[in-house]
Amino acid sequence: MKQKIQTLLLLLATSISFIYAQKKKIVADPAETFKTATSTSLDSKYDQYKNIALRIWDFAEVGYKEVKSSALHQETLKAAGFTVEPGVAGIPTAFVATYGSGKPVIAILAEFDALPGISQQAVPVKTSAGKDAGHACGHHLFGTASVAAGIAIKEQIAAKSFEGTIKVFGTPAEEGGSGKVYMVRDGLFKDVDAVIHWHPGDDNSITTTSALANKSAKFRFRGISAHAAASPERGRSALDAVEALDNMVNMMREHVPQETRIHYVITNGGKAPNVVPEFAEVYYYVRHPKRDIVKSIFDRIAKAAEGAALGTETKMEYEVIGGTHDLLINYTLAQVMQQNLEKVAGVTYTEAEKSFAQKIQQSFDVKAPAIETAATISPLQTAPTAGGGSTDVGDVSYAVPTVGLSAATWVPGTAAHSWQAISAGGTEIGTKGMLVAAKTMALTAIDLYTNKAIIPKAKEELQKAKGDYKYEALLGDRKPALNYRDQ
Repeated sequence: MKQKIQTLLLLLATSISFIYAQKKKIVADPAETFKTATSTSLDSKYDQYKNIALRIWDFAEVGYKEVKSSALHQETLKAAGFTVEPGVAGIPTAFVATYGSGKPVIAILAEFDALPGISQQAVPVKTSAGKDAGHACGHHLFGTASVAAGIAIKEQIAAKSFEGTIKVFGTPAEEGGSGKVYMVRDGLFKDVDAVIHWHPGDDNSITTTSALANKSAKFRFRGISAHAAASPERGRSALDAVEALDNMVNMMREHVPQETRIHYVITNGGKAPNVVPEFAEVYYYVRHPKRDIVKSIFDRIAKAAEGAALGTETKMEYEVIGGTHDLLINYTLAQVMQQNLEKVAGVTYTEAEKSFAQKIQQSFDVKAPAIETAATISPLQTAPTAGGGSTDVGDVSYAVPTVGLSAATWVPGTAAHSWQAISAGGTEIGTKGMLVAAKTMALTAIDLYTNKAIIPKAKEELQKAKGDYKYEALLGDRKPALNYRDQ
């Protein structure tokens, strides 16, 4: 009998310990309850957000012209209870939407501009949609997922799950227009504690790839028109000046650091062969991992432009169009986001989507990864890798601790700025990946609201990365280049 009583007492003690431990776990980690509710809310609104994304996919508005796209996002946020300030930083399509009060202030970036000169229907073979632009970088998904994540966090703040402020920044013209740079320059991020962003891609991973610093400008030459056959000696060709500049820059490529990227397009070379062009324009990009080298190479190109004008007896002026910093990776935030991405998991294709993806992959000129990789999560890279592109998120990362991810919205193996990216972005493949991003961003934000130790550590890491560097916009003090897409 005594042994039975001892056994019962032991079982009772064990049960009490287990119950206590479970209760303690619940009290110690309320964030998991909030995350479950947030994921459920986003799932329930999938059709709503899919509809918004596909409408913006159809609008396909280029940088600083995203009137309908920006308005749709603003209307969605207002309907959800946000206060929206439109036209910030001198940009008609930029906005800041705010809900809540006090600290911490978490911001989510939303992009929505399309790319000019490329369009595609939502089919797995190359077929133009007959438009002047298309979402070949998936920003219709980008902006919509960010709005969705912001609204999901608003719901938790409204329910008093935690305190703080959520902001959604509508950031136009990422594709060459440097929209976020003007917002940073105007101090719109000064009260923000952390920034969350994402980008469509062909895999699921946390961004540990830095971006190239970038400076761009349009060089314009003015000469004298004349009849190219009857009186060529009276003409001074602006096109000759453009070609002289391009020649000098192409020779200069031998004498710049090997990581440098220089690209250009002649945006105006005259109108008729029998008329000596009195006006010509060429649009240049200069990129390098280090912002100081970008500035020095750009200055060399400007000198070459002066020489081209001198040698052709034309006049030259140039307009800086954009300029962005490299991207600072914040590993404190990256580790938090990695855990949440793994929790959310990737995208599983239906049989119809697999068939679509296989047809897309047949168009690639390289061997494509397995389709199943859309469902997998890449491990967190412990050291930054060099990037091949540029983004104005770089300037944000110098102002505030910033973290981002890639979500598989495109068929594995798809390159950005391609017809294949537009195609998948107009289907469930794109919108399902968009939901992965929305959930991951929202869950990451919940950690920042509920774990008070993360943000101070992230800020300390940012300060160490910046050192004594004082931020200066590479595009100078110019006003937003609202017509940079005009030809």
